[in-house]
Amino acid sequence: MSLFRKIFGLSDDSQDKIESEGRSKYMPDIKLPIDERFTINFKANGGKFLYCEDLDEVKQNLSLILQENDWKQKRVLLLDERLANKFKDFDFEISNNDCTFFLTTCEFLISNDGSLLISSNQIAEKRLHELPPNFIIFATTSQFVETISEGLKGIKQKNKEKLPTNITTIKHFKACDDKDFLSYGSSSKNLYLLLLEDL
Repeated sequence: MSLFRKIFGLSDDSQDKIESEGRSKYMPDIKLPIDERFTINFKANGGKFLYCEDLDEVKQNLSLILQENDWKQKRVLLLDERLANKFKDFDFEISNNDCTFFLTTCEFLISNDGSLLISSNQIAEKRLHELPPNFIIFATTSQFVETISEGLKGIKQKNKEKLPTNITTIKHFKACDDKDFLSYGSSSKNLYLLLLEDL
């Protein structure tokens, strides 16, 4: 028995117990993979997440979302022509006024806070409060980044000739709590994310 064990009254058994109790509070946290962190934070923000292995599953889930919310005969705001071609099987009534939901893509999925980075490529020059209250976002797993800063760098790399404007994040996907001053003034959206595996 060592001198410290005699002074502090620790037996060999109790020393083993202390060492096996787990990680010290001073050890760095175990870092989850980027996709898991995004999913946890996104759901904590109130978002609804649907993982899809292929485009057929994306279309099936989109159909279920429309059916669940009774949006099949409602107007949709759809600004992206490529997305309109991708979902041309759906009989959308595309409009710019009085729309029930907004179908779009995003620039990046920010894992450290579960937000979505969007720009004028998705929302033109509209402000978030001018958009419908319901969003359906189509994204891929290759769009995950750690931070907003990485997302901004990615936007700069993708758009070397002409940078998009109106860059913002969508983070609040449920009605804001009046006591939460950090979300004061932000427009919350009912948001569905259709995430396609592309890696």
